[in-house]
Amino acid sequence: MTSSIDIWQMLAGIAFFLLAMSFMEEALRHLAGRKFKLFLKKQTASRLKAISGSAAVTGVLQSSSIVNLLLLSMVGAGIVKMEHSLSLILGSNLGSTINSWIVVTLGFKYNIDAAMLPLAGIAGVVLAFANREKQLYHWMKFLFGFAFLFIALQFIRGGMENLVQQTDLSAFNNYPLLLFLFLGIVLTALVQSSSATMALTLSALYSNAISLPIAMGIILGSEIGTTLKMFIASANGVAAQKRMALGNFIFNTVTACVMFLLLIPVSNLISELAGIRDSMIALVFFQTLTNIVSILLFFPLLNKVGQFLTRRFPETENHTVYISKVLPDGDADIALEALESETRLFIHHVIDYSLHSFHLEKQMPLEPDLKKGFQRKTTAEKYDHIKQSHGEIHTFYLRLQSNMLLKPGKERLEQLITAVRNMMYAAKNIRDAQHDIEQIRNSSNDLKYDFYNKSGEKLLSFYRQVLDLLMAGKEVSKFEKLTVLYHSVTTGYSDTLQQLYRESMASRVNEMEISTLINFNRELYTSFKSVLFSLKDFLLTPGEAEYFDAMPGFIR
Repeated sequence: MTSSIDIWQMLAGIAFFLLAMSFMEEALRHLAGRKFKLFLKKQTASRLKAISGSAAVTGVLQSSSIVNLLLLSMVGAGIVKMEHSLSLILGSNLGSTINSWIVVTLGFKYNIDAAMLPLAGIAGVVLAFANREKQLYHWMKFLFGFAFLFIALQFIRGGMENLVQQTDLSAFNNYPLLLFLFLGIVLTALVQSSSATMALTLSALYSNAISLPIAMGIILGSEIGTTLKMFIASANGVAAQKRMALGNFIFNTVTACVMFLLLIPVSNLISELAGIRDSMIALVFFQTLTNIVSILLFFPLLNKVGQFLTRRFPETENHTVYISKVLPDGDADIALEALESETRLFIHHVIDYSLHSFHLEKQMPLEPDLKKGFQRKTTAEKYDHIKQSHGEIHTFYLRLQSNMLLKPGKERLEQLITAVRNMMYAAKNIRDAQHDIEQIRNSSNDLKYDFYNKSGEKLLSFYRQVLDLLMAGKEVSKFEKLTVLYHSVTTGYSDTLQQLYRESMASRVNEMEISTLINFNRELYTSFKSVLFSLKDFLLTPGEAEYFDAMPGFIR
């Protein structure tokens, strides 16, 4: 029974440790995100500079996860080139060992638990009352996480010590070291923190539950297991991000395998040649040495690794369907026709995204050529896809613009890019309203919830008429239908606004709620307006579109 309590104590300690790490990471993202991004960006002048720079940043931020996820976003945005990111990863992995040195020194060699309790108490109380928008809040969050880290270590260490006193764990020494390598992989993959694995392993080593070679095997496994987080983060990313995740996996896995094969000789070298008799210091030294070996192994091979990753994930993951198959510098008429089809598809993407935001996407059949997998994406993923598509279409337009010589082709080209731009505005309006959508959808106020349902009905009705326009034949006057739809949207906006004012006067909603509803209504109808102006360029002739532009606006 007592050993069961000790296991739960250790598990609670791990949970507290992970929570403390999460607090520190979130705080540091707010306190130093941009500064460190700019610093990392400047470190790509040379490979050595990239390695040393990212090691320094990881050491300061106390988390390779923060740095690697920062790098992933920077690579995805094209801020850092993939070949430079490989050097930055090597440095980040080395910098992560600084956290281990802090844990083993302050958490085990010096008993600072007594000092951490008042720090956690003071920081926690200030945190509870601090303004979330102020830097004080994030500093207190960091200090609370830092203090709680060592309190968690006390739980892990205490539970391990008690378990060792009551249980004979000597049988572990008879198991093959390969088993502990896999244990490190699984444990780190589950908790998503190599630091937590290191803390648990140090506690086991401190309590003489395991030997140093076993601890080294677990830590080598953690080096592999920690790469899973980057794989998950890059799953829906661009090709460069997937290359980076695979590169990190190759670095850590190959190095871990090499060090595992040399585990006993390296263990003897650390204790005999380096003279490190303290098993806990030896373990952290081993982790640092492993990452230094990784740099020595792969630094001369970065070009070859980069070439392999480029072949593995070529730049064929376009978010567009039609324009990705033609050259804008080739036949201008074919390219313009492809852009026409791409614009129609883009419109359908935005419609699907808007419907999805209100959970109405299954209420309306859309373009059968929607890019494979688009409808299975989450709302946020659909918006990211739309942004990427918009960027690719704009790039294609710029290249095609210089190749388009005839006036009719130039006019149509300008109409298509304007249509795409306005649909992007429509998607952005819905994106900006997402918080209000969730708030109104989940409101306990019947008026607000009813307003959400009616807004969804308006959205569905609006897009049904839009689809009718898109599918209408040449015999239908699209100008007339578009004008009628424009006037119905104009009237709908004014009527809804008047209704909201009446509800406000009747005191059925408070000041904050009426402000939310008015802003939400504006975003919704501004999105409708952008769609209409997209359709007038996509469906009408230049002359008709010019006349449509002269119609009075209704949202100021």
